[in-house]
Amino acid sequence: MMEDEELEFVEDLEAILNLTPEVQLAIEQVFPSQDPLDRADFNAVEYINTLFPTEQSLANIDEVVNNIRLKIRRLDDNIRTVVRGQTNVGQDGRQALEEAQKAIQQLFGKIKDIKDKAEKSEQMVKEITRDIKQLDHAKRHLTTSITTLNHLHMLAGGVDSLEAMTRKRQYGEVANLLQGVVNVIEHFQKYMGIPQIRQLSERVKEAQSELGTQILSDFEESFPAQGSKKSGGPSIVLRDACLVANVLDPRIKQEIIKKFIRQHLSEYLVLFQENQDVAWLDKIDRRYAWIKRQLVDYEEKYGRMFPEEWCMTERIAVEFCHITRTELAKLMRTRAREIEVKLLLFAIQRTTNFEGLLAKRFSGCTLNDGPGKKTETPLEPTNPFLEDESGEENASEKDEDLDRPKKPKAPDNPFHGIVSKCFEPHLYVYIESQDKNLGELIDRFVSDFRTQGPPKSGTDEGGAVLPSCADLFVYYKKCMVQCSQLSTGEPMIALTTIFQKYLREYAWKILSGNLPKTSTNSGGLTISSLLKEKEGSEVAKFTTEELCLICSILSTAEYCLATTQQLEEKLKEKVDKSLMERINLTGEMDTFSTVISNSIQLLVQDLDAACDPALTAMSKMPWQSVEHVGDQSPYVTSVIMHIKQNVPIIRDNLASTRKYFTQFCIKFTNSFIPKFINHLFRCKPISMVGAEQLLLDTHSLKTVLLDLPSIGSQVVRKAPASYTKIVVKGMTRAEMILKVVMAPHEPSVVFVDNYIKLLADSNPETFQKILDMKGLKRSEQSSMLELFRQRLPTPPSGPDSGSSLSFSTPTPEQESSRIRKLEKLIKKRIQ
Repeated sequence: MMEDEELEFVEDLEAILNLTPEVQLAIEQVFPSQDPLDRADFNAVEYINTLFPTEQSLANIDEVVNNIRLKIRRLDDNIRTVVRGQTNVGQDGRQALEEAQKAIQQLFGKIKDIKDKAEKSEQMVKEITRDIKQLDHAKRHLTTSITTLNHLHMLAGGVDSLEAMTRKRQYGEVANLLQGVVNVIEHFQKYMGIPQIRQLSERVKEAQSELGTQILSDFEESFPAQGSKKSGGPSIVLRDACLVANVLDPRIKQEIIKKFIRQHLSEYLVLFQENQDVAWLDKIDRRYAWIKRQLVDYEEKYGRMFPEEWCMTERIAVEFCHITRTELAKLMRTRAREIEVKLLLFAIQRTTNFEGLLAKRFSGCTLNDGPGKKTETPLEPTNPFLEDESGEENASEKDEDLDRPKKPKAPDNPFHGIVSKCFEPHLYVYIESQDKNLGELIDRFVSDFRTQGPPKSGTDEGGAVLPSCADLFVYYKKCMVQCSQLSTGEPMIALTTIFQKYLREYAWKILSGNLPKTSTNSGGLTISSLLKEKEGSEVAKFTTEELCLICSILSTAEYCLATTQQLEEKLKEKVDKSLMERINLTGEMDTFSTVISNSIQLLVQDLDAACDPALTAMSKMPWQSVEHVGDQSPYVTSVIMHIKQNVPIIRDNLASTRKYFTQFCIKFTNSFIPKFINHLFRCKPISMVGAEQLLLDTHSLKTVLLDLPSIGSQVVRKAPASYTKIVVKGMTRAEMILKVVMAPHEPSVVFVDNYIKLLADSNPETFQKILDMKGLKRSEQSSMLELFRQRLPTPPSGPDSGSSLSFSTPTPEQESSRIRKLEKLIKKRIQ
């Protein structure tokens, strides 16, 4: 029973001592302690193990027990002291609470007194401010009344004065008075319900109407619509009348301007009637000379009569332009058959010059939204199509001539097209003329080429851009500048079509049409002729002049390609945005790209065909009877000779187009190496010594091909990485074929595995060609082929798997190491 009670006591004690984490955290913050006994997760067993970690430490158990008992007594004393100190706490607390309640009651009474006094003070302030507000309202109303009465007095007096001055035509005083009366009337808009105010407003309107009618009548008398130029002429009265018109209805001002300009230009309509000789395009200068004189005369006589903000000089010039455009359009429709290109261009040139003069003199502020607002993007100061020929004298002179006509044109001309727009329907004459001129120009280029012949080798002309190309694009620029000054609409599209037509004709007639034709007959070389030939005794299919011509055509086609792209960009800048999509010279650029490809292919075919007889001789040599390895074979010497003959000429003539020379080298290599490997398979049977000789020849050709871009050049350049990769890959395959041929075919398993490892070719036909080169019999080949098929790795399954397998090929470093070992072996045998 005692034990049970003790257990229950311990459990109750633990339940009491298990505090919540929040309480435990607060205790640790208030009473921080490092004593393990104060930890919430105190474990008696761990604590005892800490005190007595070993059996030897149990010797101090009495001392530890005494220390713990001492701590317990101290804790009991502390608890006892705290408990005794809390004996009188309750009584003291009650006493403090009572004192606090009394203090609160006293405070509440004081606050109530303060509130009552505040309410009384607020009532007193309201009574004081009520009188002040009344005084403020009275003052405001009094001020408004006085102001209104003053305005009413001014309005009444102003209306009377206005009526009297109107009858006396005292426009100078009326101008100032009328503006003031109108401003005062605006203050009485909310009082229009009062009859007297409404009556004054109606009198002001009547005075304005009477002024408008009277001023128009005065101008009509001074500047009658018919008869002589003027009756009374300019006067101070009319000048003041214009000031009054500024205040009146805007329609009065517009009517004055309209009648005056109509009267001022009436003589022009008579002098340049449709049936007059001076009305035709060849005398268009007289129209512009007449208006210049009229503007000068206006400035002298009437310049001070009209206010400056009316811009009367500009209005007269603009109305003259509108009339001229209408009259010229009507006249050209009537006499359309008489319009010639030179006459049309002359009229357009004089008209655009006049429009440029207007832009320098006037701002264009009076132009309405319409054709007069049309602006033209100025042409670039440099020729965008002749950047590569800026040093040529002829091109620079033509550029200067082409730049001169646009100098009178301002960078942003608001008057552009205000007259010249009438010529746009007749620009077909100009387009047809340019079509004819370009056709004659192409024919002249063809004739000159036939007469002068291709560029001579050994001169600066060899491989250079044909001069006719620069002449063509100079003419194109001239046409584009002229047409863009006339119109940026459909005529520009028509001109673009003409450009496309003759770009294609130039590409086919001048470039493709003059490419040398390849001959179909191919001669072969015998072994004896190869052994007896001397260097340089064999003639290539194309002469040096023909090679230079091909390079020159290639360079010209590249120049035309780049310049055509610039031409397309400039045309899109000149044409309206809505028509930009219709300008597309991609087809013409593709045509020049085709010429470039054909030129490169001709150069490749020529060098390739020159090497064919040597490769044929290689395949016919008795490689089985070769007894020792010597220097490179005669066919290798022949191939190197042809390369050294052709490549330096091509490289020098393509110096300005280095990328196409690189393409030539790549295409020749891609054509020569497969052909060399095919002829290599025809060399059968081959002895071990013959294979070693072929391997030496292959290495010699590989060295020449790697140096192909810089062969025969004083300046040695590193070949492009893409080209080197092609040569190394192709010639390494040829070397691996010969290494397989040199390997013994017994044991068969080793031979087949070595073939698969070196060539990485799963085609049985290739393997059979290797066996033919080794001279094996058909029975031996059958067993070897069967073993080859068995030893092939299993092809990967899936969509990516194909008929041929992919093997890991040796790296170029490994192959070069093997080649060096083979060379050492060959040298030892030779010694």
